[in-house]
Amino acid sequence: MPELDKLHEAVIEGDWKAASAATQAAIAAGVAPLTIVGGYLVPAMDEVGRRFDCEEYYVPEMLLSARAMKAAMEIVRPLLAATGAEPVGRVVIGTVKGDLHDIGKNLVASMLEGGGFEVIDLGADVAPERFVEAAAARHAGLVALSALLTVTMGSMKTTIDAFQAAGLREKVKIMVGGAPLTRQYADAIGADGYTDSAGGAVALARRLVAA
Repeated sequence: MPELDKLHEAVIEGDWKAASAATQAAIAAGVAPLTIVGGYLVPAMDEVGRRFDCEEYYVPEMLLSARAMKAAMEIVRPLLAATGAEPVGRVVIGTVKGDLHDIGKNLVASMLEGGGFEVIDLGADVAPERFVEAAAARHAGLVALSALLTVTMGSMKTTIDAFQAAGLREKVKIMVGGAPLTRQYADAIGADGYTDSAGGAVALARRLVAA
């Protein structure tokens, strides 16, 4: 269908107006909301992630694609809810306590939403208790922690320990990411997964949810 091909291209090109118009046209033509998301938005964001990993795209292009995807999702999300369609998974995301940086976190949140996840974004400078409370209240099976400053990396372990203390550690998978992190550090603090890119976050989240 031409509208859906235009939607796929609009997201990849970061054209939010075209993405919105194509989504509205597809719905008017009777295309199921789940088809729009699973058949076109998710593959488009997967392609954006691939281009980022290959250094064909950089942060500005990813931000534009994320905005285009969000424009489409704002139209589709209420229709999905009305049909009772379940997301791929539910993830609580935030930048840890003491860290006010959120560009990387925002990119990952957008990529996860584009990948079919329901995203509960707590913002930046998030205390461990807020992560625990949000995951419990929203029955999230996945928690994503971000840090950009070396001095706030310790907050990730504090947050993981908070889940342990609350008796929820076995009920959630915790993934971590951010410029100063390494896979070795992620393993040392007991995280379930680590990624060094926004595109890689979606693949990791899918693996963790499947596990």
